Amino acid sequence: MLSSMFGARPAGEPDPPEPEPEPSGRQLSDGDLLDELVATVGAAQAFQEFRRSQRKECFNLLRWLQLVLPLIEELQDASPPRPLTDDAHRRLALLSRAFQAARRLLRCCHDGSKIFLSLEAEAVQGRFRAVYEKINQALDGMPYSEIGISDEVKEQVELINTQLKRSKKRTDTQDMELAMDFMVVLQDKEDRSADRVILERLAKKLELQSLADLRAETMAIKKLINERNGQQPESTKQIIEILNKLKEVAGIDEKNILGEVHIPKYLEKCPSLMIPNDFLCPISLEIMTDPVIIASGRTYERRSIQKWLDAGQRTCPKTQQPLAHLSLAPNFALKNLILQWCEKNKVEMQTRADEPPVEEVSKEVLIPSLVKDLSSPNLDVQRKAAKKIRTLSKESPEDRTLIVDSDGIAALVGLLLYPDKKIQDNAVTSLLNLSIDEANKVLIAKGNAIPLIIEVLKNGNVEGQENSAATLFSLSMVDENKVAIGASGGMAPLVDLLKDGTIRGKKDASTAIFNLLLNHQNKLRAIEAGIVPVLLKILDNTKLGMVDEALSIFLLLGSNSACRGTIGTESFVETLVRIIKEGTPKNKECALSVILELGSHNNALMVHALGFGLQEHLTEIAKNGTSRAQRKANSLIQLAQKCQS
Repeated sequence: MLSSMFGARPAGEPDPPEPEPEPSGRQLSDGDLLDELVATVGAAQAFQEFRRSQRKECFNLLRWLQLVLPLIEELQDASPPRPLTDDAHRRLALLSRAFQAARRLLRCCHDGSKIFLSLEAEAVQGRFRAVYEKINQALDGMPYSEIGISDEVKEQVELINTQLKRSKKRTDTQDMELAMDFMVVLQDKEDRSADRVILERLAKKLELQSLADLRAETMAIKKLINERNGQQPESTKQIIEILNKLKEVAGIDEKNILGEVHIPKYLEKCPSLMIPNDFLCPISLEIMTDPVIIASGRTYERRSIQKWLDAGQRTCPKTQQPLAHLSLAPNFALKNLILQWCEKNKVEMQTRADEPPVEEVSKEVLIPSLVKDLSSPNLDVQRKAAKKIRTLSKESPEDRTLIVDSDGIAALVGLLLYPDKKIQDNAVTSLLNLSIDEANKVLIAKGNAIPLIIEVLKNGNVEGQENSAATLFSLSMVDENKVAIGASGGMAPLVDLLKDGTIRGKKDASTAIFNLLLNHQNKLRAIEAGIVPVLLKILDNTKLGMVDEALSIFLLLGSNSACRGTIGTESFVETLVRIIKEGTPKNKECALSVILELGSHNNALMVHALGFGLQEHLTEIAKNGTSRAQRKANSLIQLAQKCQS
């Protein structure tokens, strides 16, 4: 955890208990204590922007601080000043500590790492509850009559205290979609369009799409790493991995997160590192070999800015100014200056031998021709066109736009039921690639593609089935498409793929199913499709490496009262207890979450779990588990005490 924000503690752990001052040993005078309270609230109010994952909670906390302030101001304005009793001074000192904890928490949510705050959202929520507890303890039993507070202010503060007690008990629903996205991104997988879709959704949710945002996030993560001082290496590794992948999607070729001084090979023999800033590309931070000017008038290395544009960005990386056009003009004057400087300083410049050759035919001419060839009576022409469209649609937003503008979606949809399986596979994969762009998700669905993609899922070859599942996942990011896929019968073949597909197919199916289950009606459809025995089989086969995915789906099903009746069996609870005993740390976290969901609604299941040996494992995990597992274990221990009382 950032020591400057939370103190030097592991992420998610509460503030250590602070000794209450003895009545005879006041640390501050009455006036200084009141001034400190007002100043702390003022410092907290200075934070007006917060990370998206905690934004709502931060504004709630700020509102409560502001509502308690009249109590302090009325004491300050008392004339003549009324001395505080020992009890009143002690409670206000506790309130001051609570306010300081609130200020530290608000600061973290203001400028802390967005990735860290989202990954550890549950732990951060625990910090909010700890602050509410401190404020509640300070206000409970406040001797209003002794300090001469008006009835109006007293009623307001007591109302706030009641609301705080409710806030401590509230359990916010975890953003399961975000949690699943993190899980998928952190898996070791090949580069696929479906994974890129998840990364782009993550970038949008975390508000890490622009160069400026990613640079600020890099600095926040560097600060986090320094403050952790080598602790929690696995968590740090995950945060860095996600940041690197988000930078890659944004077209930023920069992965030097830890802050080491990185010297490119071509500068190793350079007698001086005083390189003119104008010679460095603002994206790669390396000397430019092929500088080009973009519409904003800024200069970048051709390869770096092209990656930025190919990632779908339409603004200047440095100024965020919208680009009037995407043309790149060579900056010959700057290139000559760089060459002269390199010669003078004995720097050997690298050549870009791996740059693709300039295409003879422009894409504006090529792509409409290829779309037309998709309808050719010549099978060989169709095959070549479908394969080329698949390749073009994967990387470049401009190419995807040209394909859509050339009525490519309708042409590709028309090939989904084509008897040639290779053409069919290339068609569905091209639609998957086109669906990377948000607007195309709607256009593809409006083109009546969903029922036909489901047919490929049922009857296509192995690759076609896998890519159709990935396409349904991509399309299901639009809520209306979740409904359409479920209503079109998409759940049953996805469950079949989860049961009988390759490992790649099972993973694609699990991701698509998870996304679809965010729609209430699809949970019932999954039960009807027989998903429960399929998931149980996955839990028994640890070699698949899909225990976490299966448990995440069970957790979504468990949030529905009708589905709980199907999955809430004693044998399933016994399976969960075995996973809690023998599984990986992440397995244990997920299993604890599921058993907590089921046990909170069915005391008999909780009692059965305790009889099967859950209690001893809870005690161990509460002491030595991961931070999230510890919180779940403690919640289950409290639930167990209620069930046994």
